[in-house]
Amino acid sequence: MSETNPKGWRDNIVLFGALAANLGIAVAKFVAAAITGSSSMLTEGVHSVVDSGNQVLLLYGQKRARRPADAAHPFGYGRELYFWAFVVAILIFAIGAGVSIYEGYLHIVTPEPLADPLVNYIVLGIATLMEGASWTIAMREFDAKRGDLGWWQAIHESKDPAGFIVLFEDSAALIGLLVAAIGVWCSHYLGDPRIDGVASIVIGVILAVVAAVLAREAKGLLIGERADPAVVARARAIVAAHAGIVHVNHVRTVHTAPDIVFAAISADFDDALSMGDAETLIKAIECELRAELPQLRSIYIRPEKREDAITI
Repeated sequence: MSETNPKGWRDNIVLFGALAANLGIAVAKFVAAAITGSSSMLTEGVHSVVDSGNQVLLLYGQKRARRPADAAHPFGYGRELYFWAFVVAILIFAIGAGVSIYEGYLHIVTPEPLADPLVNYIVLGIATLMEGASWTIAMREFDAKRGDLGWWQAIHESKDPAGFIVLFEDSAALIGLLVAAIGVWCSHYLGDPRIDGVASIVIGVILAVVAAVLAREAKGLLIGERADPAVVARARAIVAAHAGIVHVNHVRTVHTAPDIVFAAISADFDDALSMGDAETLIKAIECELRAELPQLRSIYIRPEKREDAITI
């Protein structure tokens, strides 16, 4: 069986939807910024461009992750998706947050009077509707997968970064749109264009925080995270239920892709078993594990005395 991420294009509706929305929104924001001279609108345009690029990278990462295992990568390429998720976090921080804060600083130092804000409000309204639709799709998809877990726990336990990255990006985009609208309104109401620059800096700080959270989660996946504790516990129970097993020393797992887990199991076998009987037992255990826990694609069972096993 090929050890690849089985997801196809039909499972990427969240990414495709967000990409389409962001491309259209980016053009509208840049046009509005050019007409009105709004710093926060320019920042929002950069934000949408960065989001679009990120979604392209995630789609590319998913495609690369689906490559079959080969001699150089016997466990497949699934974790390449985690690499691109980390790159996305860096881009949000370096480009999204960096440009936003710098543009805001320039607008504060050399403020320019704003033109009629009506265009800004129209674009912000349309962008809010489109971002809201994308956010709703991402939220529904994520909510369907999280089960009984709390939101933050579900994000931390998730092994598929594409879903929660889009959710974070869309959430940051909606907050950024609100900040941009407040900045534009305050600049005109108070007659101080520097406020628009402050709004741009606030948007940059929001993006920096989102980037830091995403980088932290992506780093954990890239290094290698264990499977869900319930999966580990069930695997241990299946092995321990066999009569020829005296004790299960440990069940160590690591995700090699969002839906693929490598499992290394150490167990103390009954000394009365012959080598042939032990091999038959290992085969039976592997078949049962794969039938009940299909995410366990690679399973290695090592006979080992309980007292000699290294526990962590």
